[in-house]
Amino acid sequence: MKIRQIAAGIIRNSQGEIFITQRPADAHMANKWEFPGGKIEAGESPEQALVRELGEETGIQATGYQLFETIEHQFPDRHITLWFYLVEQWEGEPWGKEGQPGRWVKQNELLADEFPPANGLIIQKLAQN
Repeated sequence: MKIRQIAAGIIRNSQGEIFITQRPADAHMANKWEFPGGKIEAGESPEQALVRELGEETGIQATGYQLFETIEHQFPDRHITLWFYLVEQWEGEPWGKEGQPGRWVKQNELLADEFPPANGLIIQKLAQN
């Protein structure tokens, strides 16, 4: 069984919109929308992974973020721990730097069905904020 630690950024602008990206067609949970981020490498803290992954995936330099929620999720072939950070300060403008589609969505218009199942609690909590 694969065990993964993942850092993800909930990039929220001053209008209450959140930047999301779409998973590749050949990836696990293909074509689902997600909060950008990725695997925490050996020797890396979740915060270091967050900053690195957001730079690689969206071209921004996260400068202000806080832990929003940590979730563990079990798939048939893998166990993942997701570290979700609310990112409200950054340099640059986020875009799909790796060729993936990206878009801004109003926080209260996020649809859990469009995301991997492990994101459901996050979307529910965001709807309450």
